[in-house]
Amino acid sequence: MDAMGRSKEPSVEGSKTAVSDATHTTDATDGTDGADGADGTVRPAGTASGAGGAADGRPSRPGASLGSDFLQLDIADAPPGGRTAWLVDRLRSAIADGRLPVGTRLPASRVLAEELRVTRGVVTEAYRRLSESGQIAGRGRGGTVVVAAPAPPASASAPPTAPSASGPPSASSPPAAGHRASHPPTPVPDAFFASPHRDGLVDALRGLPCRIDLSPGVPDLAAFPRAAWLRAERAVLAAVTPADFGYGSPQGAAALRRAVVGWLARNRGIRADPEEVVVVAGVAQALGLLGQLLRADGVDRVAVEDPGSLGARQQLEYGGHTTVPVPVDADGLDIDALRVCGARAVLMTPAHQFPTGVVLDGERRRELLRWAAEGGVVIEDDYDAEHRYDRPPVPALRSLLPERVCYAGSVSKLLAPALRVGWLLVPPHLRDALVTAKRYADLGNGILTQLVLARLMDSGELERHLRHVRRRHRRRRDVMVRAVEAHLPGARVHGAAAGLHLMVTFAGTPGSRVRDTDLAAAALARGVKAHPLSWHRLTPGPPGLVLGYAAGAAHEIEEGIALVGEALRTLPAAA
Repeated sequence: MDAMGRSKEPSVEGSKTAVSDATHTTDATDGTDGADGADGTVRPAGTASGAGGAADGRPSRPGASLGSDFLQLDIADAPPGGRTAWLVDRLRSAIADGRLPVGTRLPASRVLAEELRVTRGVVTEAYRRLSESGQIAGRGRGGTVVVAAPAPPASASAPPTAPSASGPPSASSPPAAGHRASHPPTPVPDAFFASPHRDGLVDALRGLPCRIDLSPGVPDLAAFPRAAWLRAERAVLAAVTPADFGYGSPQGAAALRRAVVGWLARNRGIRADPEEVVVVAGVAQALGLLGQLLRADGVDRVAVEDPGSLGARQQLEYGGHTTVPVPVDADGLDIDALRVCGARAVLMTPAHQFPTGVVLDGERRRELLRWAAEGGVVIEDDYDAEHRYDRPPVPALRSLLPERVCYAGSVSKLLAPALRVGWLLVPPHLRDALVTAKRYADLGNGILTQLVLARLMDSGELERHLRHVRRRHRRRRDVMVRAVEAHLPGARVHGAAAGLHLMVTFAGTPGSRVRDTDLAAAALARGVKAHPLSWHRLTPGPPGLVLGYAAGAAHEIEEGIALVGEALRTLPAAA
C-alpha cells in the first residue's frame, strides 16, 4: 500500500514473471497457459468446469460481462488453452495499428486479469512475451508502457517499392488455406527478390512490414542490457570533465582503445597496443575507409567469398572496387582459386564464414598466410565470432600475421547495430593514413557511447551479457533446427555450431526445384522475412535460405519456419 492507501501493482519490470534488466529475461514458451482452470480462466466460486459454466470451461454468470473496456477485449473470442497467445496477438495488433501508440501505459496485470476473468498469470505471461520482443517495457511505478511499434501494414493501394525493381508493384497472392485469416498477406513488389539490381535491397527488405522477421545479422535486441548501460552512463557522466565534450582524437577515445585491446586479448587471442586501434562507426565504415587506403595503394580488385555477405561486397563496390568471387567449400575459402584470380586483397570471414558457417581450416590458414606474406592483404571481418555454442574458439588471423591482416570488429552483433561502434586494426604502414581518412570522414565517433562501452568492457558487464545471450541464442537455434526438421523435411542445415543464423539448402528435396527468390517472396507474403541464398552469391549455385534466429522468440521461430514450409509446398517447380 502506498501513502494514499492505494494498492501498488507490479509492472513488467517489477513482477516476478519478468525483470527490469533485459539480460535476465528468459525465452517465452508455447505451452498452455498456466491458470486455475485447465484453460487459464478464473471461475467464480462454486462453479466447476462442466457445471454452471460453458462447455469449454468459461464461466457463465448471468448479467456479468466477460470483456474489458480496454481495446474491447472479450475473452470469449479466445480459443481454449490459448488465451495467452490470443492476448499477445490482440495487444501486438493494437500496437501495430496505432491504437496503442508508443508511450501508452497498459493496464495493470491484476486489473486486466480481473476484467477478463482469467488468472493473472495469463496477462503477465502475455506482457512478458511483448517485453521480450521489445514492444513494451516496465517502468517501475510508472507501470508497463509501449516502447516500440512495428512498421504499419502496407495497404494494397500503396505497397512498398523495391529499389531498381522492374515492373509496377502489386499485391502477392492470398495465403494458402489454413493460414490465419487475421493476418493479411504482405504486399510484395513484382521482381523484388529476383531483381538483378541489388543496391539497397537489404535496407528495402528491412522496411517491409512483417509478423515474423527471420532476417540474418540481427542480435537479440530485446536483451540489450539497459540497466547495465544506464549504470555505466551515469558513472561516465559523473566523471567526465568539460574538456571531454570537445573535439577528441579521430582515432577514438583512449579509454575505449585500451578496453578494446583487453577485450581482443581475452576473447580473440589478439595482442595489440591501444595505438594500433582506430574506433570506427561499425564494420561498414571500416570497409569504406580500407577501400580508400587500398585504392591509394593501387589496389582496385578485391577478392570476396562466394557465397559471401551481400552488404560487405556492396560496401567495396560503392567505393569503386571490383569484387572477384572466390569459391567457399567445406574447408573455407579456396586459396588456390584466390591465387589464380590475381586480386591483391581479399575480404573474408574466417572464424564463421557468412553465410555457410564453415571455419577456415588449419591447412587453408597456412596457405592463406603464405599468400599474404608474399604481398597480399587480408581484410578479416570478425563479425560474430563471440557467438559460438558447439565448437572451441578459433583464433583470429590478426593474431597470426598482424603485418598483413586488417582486422575489423564491432558490437553490432553483440549489443545492437544502432550503436554504430566498432574498431579497426591495420598493419603499421597503413595506420597514419587510416587515422587521416577517419578524421576527414567524421572527426571521430561520439564520445559518450565510447566511454560507456569502455566501462562495460572493463567492468566485466559485457562478458556477462555475452554469456547470457549465448544461452538465449543456443535455445533459439535449437528451436529453429527442430522446426526445419519438422517443416522442411530433407533440407540441410549449415553453420549451426556458431553465429546468429543458419543456412538451409534443399539439394535432393522438392525445394531444389524452386527459385529461392520465389520462396522468399512466398514466405514474405505469409508475413515471414528471410534472405534467399542467391542474394549472397556472385555465381549460380543451389537454392537456399539464410535464416536468423537470434532476434525472435521461440514461438515466433517455430511459426515462421512452419510458414516457410507452407510456402514451399505451394510453389511450382522453376522453369
